[in-house]
Amino acid sequence: MRNIIFSRFKAFGVFGLVFTLFSCVASKTDKEYTAYLFSYFDGNGEGEEAINYAISKDGFNYYALNNNEPIIASNTISRTGGVRDPHILRKEDGNGYYMVVTDLLSKNGWTNTAMTLLKSDDLVNWSSTIIDIPETYTEFSEVMRVWAPQTIYDPQAGKYMVYFSMLEPGSYDKIYYAYVNEDFTGLESAPKQLFFSPNEKATIDGDIIKKDGKFYLFYKTEGDDDKGIKVAISDSITSGYEPEPGNVDQTEKAVEGSGVFKLINSEDYILMYDVYMDGSYQFTKSSDLKNFEVVDEDISMDFHPRHGTVLPITTEELQRLMESFPSDSLSEITGASNPEIKSNNIVINKNEQTIYLPVRAGSNLANFDPGFNTLPGVSITPEGAQDFSNGPVTYTISRSNNSETFEVIAQVANNPVVEGYYADPEIIYSEKNKKYYLYPTSDGFTGWSGTYFKTFSSDDLANWKDEGIILDLEKDVSWTSRNAWAPTMVEKEIDGEYKYFYYFTAAQQVGVATSDSPAGPFKDSGAPLISELPEGVNGGQNIDPDIFVDPKSGKNYLYWGNGFLAVVELKDDMTTIKEGTLKLLTPDETFREGVEVFFRDGKYYFLWSEDDTRSPNYKVRYATSDSPVGPLDIPEDNIVIQKDDEQEIYATGHNSVVQVPEKDEWYIVYHRFTRPEGKDMGRAAGFHREVAIDSLKFAEDGSIIQVKPTLEGISPVD
Repeated sequence: MRNIIFSRFKAFGVFGLVFTLFSCVASKTDKEYTAYLFSYFDGNGEGEEAINYAISKDGFNYYALNNNEPIIASNTISRTGGVRDPHILRKEDGNGYYMVVTDLLSKNGWTNTAMTLLKSDDLVNWSSTIIDIPETYTEFSEVMRVWAPQTIYDPQAGKYMVYFSMLEPGSYDKIYYAYVNEDFTGLESAPKQLFFSPNEKATIDGDIIKKDGKFYLFYKTEGDDDKGIKVAISDSITSGYEPEPGNVDQTEKAVEGSGVFKLINSEDYILMYDVYMDGSYQFTKSSDLKNFEVVDEDISMDFHPRHGTVLPITTEELQRLMESFPSDSLSEITGASNPEIKSNNIVINKNEQTIYLPVRAGSNLANFDPGFNTLPGVSITPEGAQDFSNGPVTYTISRSNNSETFEVIAQVANNPVVEGYYADPEIIYSEKNKKYYLYPTSDGFTGWSGTYFKTFSSDDLANWKDEGIILDLEKDVSWTSRNAWAPTMVEKEIDGEYKYFYYFTAAQQVGVATSDSPAGPFKDSGAPLISELPEGVNGGQNIDPDIFVDPKSGKNYLYWGNGFLAVVELKDDMTTIKEGTLKLLTPDETFREGVEVFFRDGKYYFLWSEDDTRSPNYKVRYATSDSPVGPLDIPEDNIVIQKDDEQEIYATGHNSVVQVPEKDEWYIVYHRFTRPEGKDMGRAAGFHREVAIDSLKFAEDGSIIQVKPTLEGISPVD
């Protein structure tokens, strides 16, 4: 996922991604395995079509070995100079490993005729043999491509077999198999057909796993109306596969490279696949290999894999791999279990040998046990609770015969204010409930593909309660089910009762939903409120609404826009636009999106975000006006908040503002890249964001004093 980037990044998890192809019962039991080895390639660019390694402790969080560089030079094991789709398997007797890869360099085109067989005694040193199908078997002399081989043990035949897809002229890709000789250096005979699509469409990327005496073949099919990842089931490993109806992938996007593995000491399986047009992965979980749920939010990686596989490994194997392929980013500490620690935001700096633990306000730092999680085979001292109240505590981390000391710092950090990935925060103070309510975009989904909205409540702006989902596009909105973004909210007292109007972005349109409670649930109006670009606007998007009730006139204004800033007046029902009130207010060329309007001391303030939410330089600027519909006065120095390199806080933008009732006390609520991983995630940081709150202050002339983003955040507000 270049998602991965993928979709979920958890700091200091052990890296990777995992999908393994177990054949039958391995020589070791589940309890002997403590980690996972993920083999993958990472792209189509120069040097990227090669075998890479990553490791994971739990099958969800991964780190690359060897600084994400290949563990074998591709030109030494292939004819083309590139290899793809590595699949690795442990031998049945436990004494060695097999791996198979596609021999293909994509810059030369997508035609290839060979695969490479590899074997190893230690997962470090590999010998290899190239098998060219047309050269070896005359009956396949016209084969145009040989793709994505995998290997598995056939218990009935007592042999290892390789299965892969092939394409011949005038036909379509079908999956074939052949048994391998005892030396794992060649095929015993010409390939035989294993499976083909009933719809006579291309079938590639086969992936077999055995469960309860049956063999499950996951595969990709093509075709305009029937593409995706499917599964076929058989009692025999080499024949009789009957396709299940529908797809098992959980996306409408183009996918390939499915991989399935069983979690160690669990009855659950992971199915993952490459969402290759997005450069991301999606992970799903199942207990029956038929019904899968997305678990992207639980996944993290510090690399961007393509089609690969995972092997369960022992502590001894893990230590050997870490010693043979050390990586600068690899830490023996994989996290901390103390619930007072914001685990996503732990910072492990191997160069400076420091560990930063952000803890919640109210934690007893004089008697604090981080509860460090480590890789298998790693020990850490001292154990138990320590006194962090007077500064860092020195810890010793030991693995094999090596040990290192780290200075561990535990400090209160109220930012981010809610844990997890959220963005585009809106905030209100409810007069009805005498609480603050936070309404963010649910983030962490590749390409901003979230489909639901949540809210959080607080008495003091520092401690927040998750109130759950208040609007789910897939269940509650009839006119779309995609791209739930950037909401805004207003509380209105109508005929003596409080009503709540929730304006939201969905499918690049603005909708409105209503409720009798600030915590929902909300009922959608049944149609978008804004669906067409304003007259005179030729680009941009109808996104990022902001609702504002003018305290002077009582009129209701709805603002929105990406690339432009528009405003309309709403009728008293808050769900209908007054005809003839549309106006464009775009401040200047810095305006991108995320408008926020508020009133203070006789002035109307207009805040907006500049640049792209995927850019570290995403920032907030402002203008003022004597009217809610302009014209706007733009100060020469009008930055409200921007990145802080020293603190590694980036992309501070898309904000809202809240005033403490009956006080001239103001706060800015904004999102930033997830910290610390965001700075290394590339553009995917733009959908892995966190919500922060800092004080907003004004000079005597009413100008906004530039905000310095903080890790500490704000103290609880009375």
